[in-house]
Amino acid sequence: MSDVSHNGIDMSDRTTNIDQAAIDQMIELTTRYPQKRSALLPMLHYVQAIDGRISPRGVEACAEILGITEAQVVGVATFYTMYKRRPAGKHHIGVCTTALCAVMGGDALLEVVEDKLGITHGETTSDGMFSVEKVECNAACDFAPVMMVNWEFMDNMTPEKAEQLLDDLRAGTPVHSTRGPELTSLADSEKVLAGFSDGKAGEGPSAGEPSLEGVRLAADKKWTAPSAKKAVKPKSAPKVMKGGTK
Repeated sequence: MSDVSHNGIDMSDRTTNIDQAAIDQMIELTTRYPQKRSALLPMLHYVQAIDGRISPRGVEACAEILGITEAQVVGVATFYTMYKRRPAGKHHIGVCTTALCAVMGGDALLEVVEDKLGITHGETTSDGMFSVEKVECNAACDFAPVMMVNWEFMDNMTPEKAEQLLDDLRAGTPVHSTRGPELTSLADSEKVLAGFSDGKAGEGPSAGEPSLEGVRLAADKKWTAPSAKKAVKPKSAPKVMKGGTK
């Protein structure tokens, strides 16, 4: 692959931390799937954990191990927004500004974060500590407005909470996600997404109060889901006849 930008990935930057040990880990990931190419998504997360982005060497390694082309790897890496084409920060801040979060103050949160860090969506601070992303729905509308740090939820945020969060992260003060473990780093989170446990899966509550309210209401009202036998069958398609349908 030539040393030019390929779908936004800078192929001229050949810096990498991928060594033989990393290659061995990537190979191990392929053994978890009936078809080894199914391991591409977790392998890309692992590349990002090691190199801080989807690096040229990471693209090459994935292609070599899976027996596919580099173009196929790049096509996947540039399709999903969780894969970064440029180095992200130690702490990646995602602010949801979609629909309900926007109504509840998501745009104001994003503005506060950008102003405090001196960067905008898609950028990383010069010290490599933070990067910012405007996220399209975190699927946590009952906790809006929502932010994420290294893909862990920070629920019911306010501008004041956001500023304190950033101060604590910069100072190295321990911070726990709202419904998860103590925050570590984006690299550590990427290893977990790749499939390597950090032993923290049991930390934090399994569900928040807003999510449980619907379950309680259904129990109080004795609501149940319809059985498969009682499910309404879709009407058959109309027969096509000359001159129209019947």
